[in-house]
Amino acid sequence: MHIILETERLVLRRFTEDDLDHLVELDNDPEVMRYLNGGRPVARDLIRDVTLPRLMSYYERPDGFGFWAAEEKPTGEFIGWFHFRPGKNAPPGELELGYRLRKAAWGKGYGTEGSRALIDRGFAEQGVERVTAGTLAVNTGSRRVMEKAGLTHVRTYFDDWPEGIVRSEEGLVEYALTRAEWEANRSGL
Repeated sequence: MHIILETERLVLRRFTEDDLDHLVELDNDPEVMRYLNGGRPVARDLIRDVTLPRLMSYYERPDGFGFWAAEEKPTGEFIGWFHFRPGKNAPPGELELGYRLRKAAWGKGYGTEGSRALIDRGFAEQGVERVTAGTLAVNTGSRRVMEKAGLTHVRTYFDDWPEGIVRSEEGLVEYALTRAEWEANRSGL
């Protein structure tokens, strides 16, 4: 197992082909997928042939960014995943934070804990200058994780979104944290 990061309660590690069943379960929970695809099931062969290889392809990058499976440290139970990677068309030094957690892991602070660990590592060790994250405006759970991880609301915007997503017409939100803000928060200013 190639561990990328450990927190008090979590282990973030590289995905392997053995994670297929974990991803199938995660991506077929209607509540988990509610704000992503309207809660529709995702075919196992799509996860096997497209999703898992895409997640694992990041490990070929030399910069240490990508996707990681998240496990509870004491039990080794898969609880979901985090990503910390350059976003589409993002300027150098800007990383996108994301996460998808099993419903059983919601409300336990795991999203915040994993997010903070990746953000701290990015600013302290990887030369990151700005971290962004986004979700549907109505996804209050994900928004709370972003806020608790230190990101602040930057904008609400409207974009094309697949039909069938609950209240997608209310827009998307972007949150962000700069290196200067992170440093000020750490020094207590």
